[in-house]
Amino acid sequence: MNILIITDKLIFGGAEMYFCKLENQLQHPDITFHYAAGSGELYEKLKHKYNFSEMSRTKHYQNIKKLRDLITFKQIDVIHANSLRMVLYCIITQKLTKRKFKIVYTKHNVTVLEEKSPFIFAHLLNKYVARIITVSEFEKRNLVKAGIDPTKITTVYNGVDLNQFVFHRKVQGESFNVGILARLSEEKNHELFINIAKQLRNNPNIMFYIAGDGPEKENIKNMIKSHSLHHKIKMVGAVHKPEEFIKEMDLLVLTSYREVFPMVVLEAMAVGTPIISIDRGGVGEAIIGNKTGFLINDHSTEDFCNKILAIESDREIREHIIENARRKVQTEFSLEQMVSNTLKEYLNCS
Repeated sequence: MNILIITDKLIFGGAEMYFCKLENQLQHPDITFHYAAGSGELYEKLKHKYNFSEMSRTKHYQNIKKLRDLITFKQIDVIHANSLRMVLYCIITQKLTKRKFKIVYTKHNVTVLEEKSPFIFAHLLNKYVARIITVSEFEKRNLVKAGIDPTKITTVYNGVDLNQFVFHRKVQGESFNVGILARLSEEKNHELFINIAKQLRNNPNIMFYIAGDGPEKENIKNMIKSHSLHHKIKMVGAVHKPEEFIKEMDLLVLTSYREVFPMVVLEAMAVGTPIISIDRGGVGEAIIGNKTGFLINDHSTEDFCNKILAIESDREIREHIIENARRKVQTEFSLEQMVSNTLKEYLNCS
């Protein structure tokens, strides 16, 4: 059996890190794995470069031609697509090659097609995709509501590498560090994070840190400047070792407008950093309120601030959350479980 795993590009992001984890970990005595993606800094994380083919990040016709050649020469039986664009590539390629192959699709995020043309989205997945992997039960329910055949869908939770995200017991420092680790993009709602810092600006014990890069970088800088919060909020830029940033935080905050199942939640739980998150998407499947973390129902600056102050002042509740969260990651969200369950989906296609 020959399997080709593809994603758009190897930049830092959830779907791209998922691709790298599979590339690093997948093995089976009866399967040969091949990989293809656009260029990016995550290329250095690949372990099996001899089975990797680079695609263009912009030239779609060229990519489809390359896929057709790979499928023919490598006798591909299954393609695992990690974006809807890659699914569309596969559908077009199916019509250009005589070799029959199955498509597996992992849905990592909300796509424009499902929002603008839900009927077309459902039709394509029902007709052409053999297996659909969702990263949360929440997203699985959404697909079923959208008209996707439920027998095609399996939830396989993202897995965290517990050897990378090692548990770290907190030592109280001079300040209580509150961080956000997310792409600097509009949907991550950094404005709320900045408003939280603004409201707590007179608390000398609490400092705020923004980690990540993205298109909203200059806007975020300007917001910090306009509120005169340079003394309160530090932007640390792109983080290539997320485990180090998370370890240095006493608390992580997630303020997004929408989420499917953010990896940073599991990473924080594994490292031993409590997390407060807006209750969106599948977040509540990892964070059990007041047990493995804290959930906020609405984008309320006041609610986030009250929770931060309560956690900062109560070491006992922090320790309770940390222990429960780490245990939940170990039992339900390990990398080994993710890889094993993904492998089962490939075998279900044969």
